[in-house]
Amino acid sequence: MTTSLARGQNTLAGVPVEADRHRAPGLLDGALNTELTPEGCDLGYWFRAVPDGTLGGDAMGRSPDVTVPDHMLRHGPLRQAVMQELAFRSMAEEKAARAISHLVACAPDLAGMDFFTTQLMDEARHAYAFRGHLLELGTPGDRLEAVMEELAGPDRDAILTPLEEFGLDVLRDGRDYIGGVVTLTVLVEGVLAPTAELSERKWLPFDPAAAQIERAAGIDEIRHLSVGTTIVRRHLRRHPEELDRIRELVASGTELWSRLPVQELTFRREQLYQQGLEQHRDLAGDYEVWPGRRLADTTAEERMLTAAAWARTTQQARLAEMGLA
Repeated sequence: MTTSLARGQNTLAGVPVEADRHRAPGLLDGALNTELTPEGCDLGYWFRAVPDGTLGGDAMGRSPDVTVPDHMLRHGPLRQAVMQELAFRSMAEEKAARAISHLVACAPDLAGMDFFTTQLMDEARHAYAFRGHLLELGTPGDRLEAVMEELAGPDRDAILTPLEEFGLDVLRDGRDYIGGVVTLTVLVEGVLAPTAELSERKWLPFDPAAAQIERAAGIDEIRHLSVGTTIVRRHLRRHPEELDRIRELVASGTELWSRLPVQELTFRREQLYQQGLEQHRDLAGDYEVWPGRRLADTTAEERMLTAAAWARTTQQARLAEMGLA
């Protein structure tokens, strides 16, 4: 059942439930069951909800008492896996922030302009937080960009750059506002969000600082997915003649995704994580990465396939909510 939340509703001390770091749903649940509007998530909402509610006063979304464990500071597969992941995620968020600037520029109304201004800030902050954790893991500040290039440069070029080119063709060159919202909501965040959910869950026993950073980013993504869906649904109800064009855009983007080496990247990363899991199985204990399944008993293939299934479910639900099923 969809939860409809408007400005001033379901809040505690001024922070909406879906933006509160302690009370917000998980990313998957929130992405499937939360309905928000651009008018309800305006600049006032963002200033009230995000700095204190989601981030707790910390730009990285970290609690001051959560530190980086010693085993994450030692060279090994766990540290390498989280560094590869966060370097790639930071690059992805940076590209998203730059692309969203075109949505801000061509928004047809103030509600859309204000909302995407806040999303631009969110994505830039995510990139900042992921880079910040690389520093916490021991990356020298003067080598941060070079280390990120070593960790994720080839994957950026193989996956993120083609996606960026697709998005810029719609946004920058075509100035297609609704097409850009669809691209962002369905083809980028709607597919990547479940991977972020898995990241938060799988790092919690080993790197709680990384898990908290992912949690804060995930709360933002609930808002992005929900508001983007509302914008597209409204547009298509007002302009049903646009249905075929938007469906063709989704089909083109989906076909592009199918040609990108996303599964290869995910499996390679999960294999590295699996090596670390084997080394530190005692830290995982009986922790369940999803209900009824202990993290210690999972395999690289299982985690990859589960995240892919979550992605399909999220994408299909968003398409149905938009009227594009």
